[in-house]
Amino acid sequence: MTPHPRTAVIGLGAMGLPMATHLAAHLPVTAYDISQPRLEQLAAANGTPAPTPADAARTADVVLLAVRDQPQVDAALFGKDGAAETLRPGTAVVLTSTVGPEAARATAARLAEQGVLTVDAPVSGGPVRAGNGDLLIVVGAEDKALDLARPVLDLLASTLTVVGPNPGDGQSLKAINQLLAGVHIAAAAEAIALARGLGLDPATVVESLRHGAAGSFMFADRGPRMVETYANGSTPEVKSRLDIFVKDMGIVTGIAKDAHVPVPLASAAQQLYLLGEAAGLAAHDDSSVVTVLSPKAPAAPAAPAVPTTPVPSEGGIR
Repeated sequence: MTPHPRTAVIGLGAMGLPMATHLAAHLPVTAYDISQPRLEQLAAANGTPAPTPADAARTADVVLLAVRDQPQVDAALFGKDGAAETLRPGTAVVLTSTVGPEAARATAARLAEQGVLTVDAPVSGGPVRAGNGDLLIVVGAEDKALDLARPVLDLLASTLTVVGPNPGDGQSLKAINQLLAGVHIAAAAEAIALARGLGLDPATVVESLRHGAAGSFMFADRGPRMVETYANGSTPEVKSRLDIFVKDMGIVTGIAKDAHVPVPLASAAQQLYLLGEAAGLAAHDDSSVVTVLSPKAPAAPAAPAVPTTPVPSEGGIR
């Protein structure tokens, strides 16, 4: 185990950039992203930008992937100028994305053909915690791979749980995490929509309930952003895109089906995110899903019905 492994980070999105900048304060970090402004932010934090994933990985001991989904994993590793072109045998690839157990196993098998090790290490906690090294990371990896990646993981995680020895093990536990997170956001949206429908102040409802037995991390975190959606008439800053939960709840329901385990709450939440995507909210913050249940502009109260006196017809039965 190298105490300061040369580390490549591929993907400087909402999670990748704060992880990379945090690592760059402790390790030599080279990174790739399609966004030039994000590469400039990395450079300002003592990291080294690279023009391609292959260049980023050329001298790395550990390559950390922080991309959105499996197609992006495939492109970053095996596409044109992908990292696999320059990965050396014995390098560890750390997969932090949520892609599902089968996808992680397939990626690991393909890398193993080059003698490259895989650490299945999906992360949870959000961008702020990523920048503070305060993430929850669940790991599926053999000891040799984990030992090589451990200095990187220890810098990023306040809670590191080794689930099992195989890639895919971490993804399985992350799917359970996402089941709970996705259901909790959907429940928060329903609660706030109902509060509005009853004429209550959503801000008061959130502040009151977040401290009680009905509260959850997601209610306390997303609730104020849902309130902001109504207060400002616009969606809040994107911290977690809605289409991430379209993907993740699809993974949850898919692996549950394969395991023959019913997940009715997860399935209902999945439908809510799909409705949000269909409403054009895919790239918005996931808290904006509340507007699917309760539009931003409250509906005008219906006018009371005016009773009318039936007028008898001139024919028919009297």
